[in-house]
Formats: sequence, C-alpha cells, structure tokens
Amino acid sequence: MKTIFVFLTTGFEEIEAMATVDILRRAGLDVKTVSLTGNKTVVASHGVPIVADLLFEETDFSKAEMLVLPGGTPKYNDHEGMKKEVLAFANKGEKVAAICASPMVLGGLGLLNGKSATCYPGFEQYLAGANLQTSEAVVVDGNITTGRGPGLTIDFALKLVELIAGKEKRDAVAAGLLVN
Repeated sequence: MKTIFVFLTTGFEEIEAMATVDILRRAGLDVKTVSLTGNKTVVASHGVPIVADLLFEETDFSKAEMLVLPGGTPKYNDHEGMKKEVLAFANKGEKVAAICASPMVLGGLGLLNGKSATCYPGFEQYLAGANLQTSEAVVVDGNITTGRGPGLTIDFALKLVELIAGKEKRDAVAAGLLVN
C-alpha cells in the first residue's frame, strides 16, 4: 500500500490537517504526517503542538500515493525541498492536494496553469494561471485537488478518500461521520 503524506509546518491549520488525516485513516488509508520544521513537534496556528510521524529529511517520497498541503500559513511556500517534491510528483501525474492558503504553493510552481482551482478568500492572486472557482468547497482538475478552507475540510478530505478508494468508501466514511 502506498502512503499519503500530509505536510506540517509552523502555523498550519489544525482542522485542515488533523481532520484530513483522521478521515483518510477512517477509510483505511496509510497516512503519515511530515514535519517541515526539522523537529517532529510542530506548533499549529492556534498553539496546539502536534507530533508528526516523520521529518521531511527522512521521508521516502517514492512510496507516496498523494501529497497533501493543509493551509493556515503561507510558510509552506518557504520550504524549497517540499516544493521540489510536490512539483516532481505532480509533473509525473500523481495526486497533489492543497487547501486554504496552500494552493498558493501550487500556483507559484505553475501547477495551476489552465486548471480550475479554489482557495481561501484573499489568496486568489497567488493562483497564477488558474481558472478560479472560489465559490466551490473542493475543486478537482486532473491530478490536482484544491479546497477552500477550514469549515470545508470534511468535504475536502472525503473527496480525497473518493479519489483514492472510490465513492463507495467515501460514502461509508461519510455515513460514519453522520455527514449527508
């Protein structure tokens, strides 16, 4: 089984990261959190410390099925190693997902050129070349999935389950969460 890697950096949005990890794991998928800070304990946007499964430096991305960037901070854009991995992964046609502020990373890498995408209000200017769908909770265009923000994380995570494990698994997880 391949692994879904969810990146964590100082100031990440707790809901977007942890609810996504939770929902993907409820679907029986292999998910690992990856710290970009050089320390396994990463402090989120509201001061909650989270212990990541792996450090970026020790992660074998050849085992990746999907790369996920939660939002909450533009600091994701500062990690050159992560951006290099995301770009190479996406350019091979592999699945990349970003929510809230993090689609700005994809925009900066040129991955949204000609693609439909959404983001947190105010970050549209960073989605270079994208066909903006800012009223949508989640937008999938080819191998790129973008989400709007924290209150829509369940929609985002369930869409990721559907993309990897199918609609039946997505619906089963949603039912268990009491989501219509």
